[in-house]
Amino acid sequence: MDYIQVSVTGISGDGGEILMARMAELGFESFTETEDGLQGFIPVDLYDEQAVCGWLQKYSAESGIFFRKELVKAQNWNAIWESGYEPVVIEGRCMVRAPFHEPKPGVEFDLIIEPRMSFGTAHHETTSLMISMLMEEGVAGKRVLDMGCGTAVLAILAHKMNARSVVAIDNDEWAYANAQDNIVRNDAKPILVLQGDASAIAHPAYDLIIANINRNILLQDIPVYAGNLATGGVLLMSGFYEDDLLSIRAAAGEAGLNFISHRVINSWTGAKFTR
Repeated sequence: MDYIQVSVTGISGDGGEILMARMAELGFESFTETEDGLQGFIPVDLYDEQAVCGWLQKYSAESGIFFRKELVKAQNWNAIWESGYEPVVIEGRCMVRAPFHEPKPGVEFDLIIEPRMSFGTAHHETTSLMISMLMEEGVAGKRVLDMGCGTAVLAILAHKMNARSVVAIDNDEWAYANAQDNIVRNDAKPILVLQGDASAIAHPAYDLIIANINRNILLQDIPVYAGNLATGGVLLMSGFYEDDLLSIRAAAGEAGLNFISHRVINSWTGAKFTR
């Protein structure tokens, strides 16, 4: 799949976080921070020239940023990631590394992830939040669903934590293929990967659902997650800012879920709910 890359420079203060949040609402799926700004990536078939450029031009006039767009062929993505992809260790327990990195002795969970064009390397705050929250859960023996799985990093971690079963779903064909490859790479073949959205959820009662997506999708699909969560089950969500927590909590409450806790890294937020 080809992507449109929008590069933004001249960002100041917390402008990068505001920009990423708005671009995510416009359909951008992943971001890379650069020395002088950020790069956002959106599938060509989801790119709306009028909506994206119209908003960026307005934002540029208000904030003084500069932006440019270009087509990124799918085969170029590995080179882009590998040029700056360093391993990440979360809480000293979980290491997320590329196949070309050496393992670190003493790490409890060693996850080998080749991102390609998929989201989920633990470099982004939301993935790091979800890894930390997942490691706090008693996953052993539970039925787990990873929605918007991206690279399948969270699904693979759940498998390594001895989940009873793990299903990973993503609507992007590139993420679907990438997830399958990473599952084989991590000897986690029992994980079932499906391509689709929330309508692809088939199991009626998961013990744990993980959803690291954007705010709009979460708000839309929370009722579906709640309907597929076993009594006493846990829903972990991230992909939104702290300012969005009230709306996330409200939607979850309307769906019959109870808010338990949340945590924040650089305004990005992860939240836990139970049914």
